[in-house]
Amino acid sequence: MIYLDNCATTRLRKEVVEIMQRSMIEDFGNPSSLHRLGMKSEQKIKSAREHIANFLNVDKNEIYFTSGGTESNNISIQSITNKLKKRGNHIITTKIEHPSVLNIMKNYEQQGFNVTYLNVDIQGYISLEELKDNIRNDTILVSIMHVNNEIGSVQPVSKIKDIIKKINPNTLFHVDGIQGFGKVELDLKKWEIDCYSFSGHKIHGPKGIGGLFIDKKHSLLPLVFGGNQERGLRSGTENLTGIIGFGEAVRVMNESHKIESNYVIELKEYFARKIETEIPYIKFNTSLDKNSSPYIINISFKHVRGEILLHYLENKEIYVSTTSACSSKGTEKSHVLKSIGLGNEEIEGSIRFCFSYENTIEDLDYTVKVLKESVEDIRQITMR
Repeated sequence: MIYLDNCATTRLRKEVVEIMQRSMIEDFGNPSSLHRLGMKSEQKIKSAREHIANFLNVDKNEIYFTSGGTESNNISIQSITNKLKKRGNHIITTKIEHPSVLNIMKNYEQQGFNVTYLNVDIQGYISLEELKDNIRNDTILVSIMHVNNEIGSVQPVSKIKDIIKKINPNTLFHVDGIQGFGKVELDLKKWEIDCYSFSGHKIHGPKGIGGLFIDKKHSLLPLVFGGNQERGLRSGTENLTGIIGFGEAVRVMNESHKIESNYVIELKEYFARKIETEIPYIKFNTSLDKNSSPYIINISFKHVRGEILLHYLENKEIYVSTTSACSSKGTEKSHVLKSIGLGNEEIEGSIRFCFSYENTIEDLDYTVKVLKESVEDIRQITMR
């Protein structure tokens, strides 16, 4: 099996599986209980929080656990908006955000908020000038994805924050870091990010667990009320095993992410060159320079339907995707690919390849071989 759908989810690291298996047997005490079993569970959560805080170089009390990236985005955006709505009703985001951001924005528009959706260029980057022109006195929040999940464009987060701070220092800045966490350069404190969302299952950790950084100078309002877990922001009995697995995934990543990132850069460059050489009539929808994520490459194959090509590859035990996994079962065409100016044929013929440290050059050689054969086979039918 060759797995190239690592943007959708990743395989658990061996170390994560082992620690979670032990946890399910040994760590069954409720972290809120006052006896030894509860205190032991609470200590495990504290340890995981410290691993993540150390990786992000922030205070452990600025890290909150959630059920995943979608909830982290919801808590950030809704808490900020609900708290600051008396100050203003203007929010800025982009046209290529994840549905967990765009659908919140639609909801706030229905409530009378004014939302500005920034355009992107053909490679998926916003215009800093357009951002400058749209920040107003009543702008309470800017929410921008760090790494796009479909085409891998990396937004200049540090420059964005500088612009916000200069024009309206009262505007808060939320970053959806779910595809960038542990994969591209990040400095939360230096870049003065107010809120940052991230997720476990994108970094070879478990599903159903996510994280949220909130700068300690802010106090956000909870969306769910209960027993005051996570310092009152996210009540509910903690997903103990998930948190332990998440912490272990980050601990291992802290030791290996630079080596793995450099390795994946080589894989992406090799794959792009080989595809370009072997298969005609293609279009790279991902920038091939250092301004895009090394983990993602999106390619349109002309005269080919991506969904058909995906199943050709699947029959050869090669797994890829055509769009974001969170919206792949819908009937709408990719809003991201529309936003970078692709036509219907290019959108319908697009495939997203997402790499990991587990992939090899041999995997990619075989993938290109099967791709070439599959594309030729499909084109013989579609180009008659």
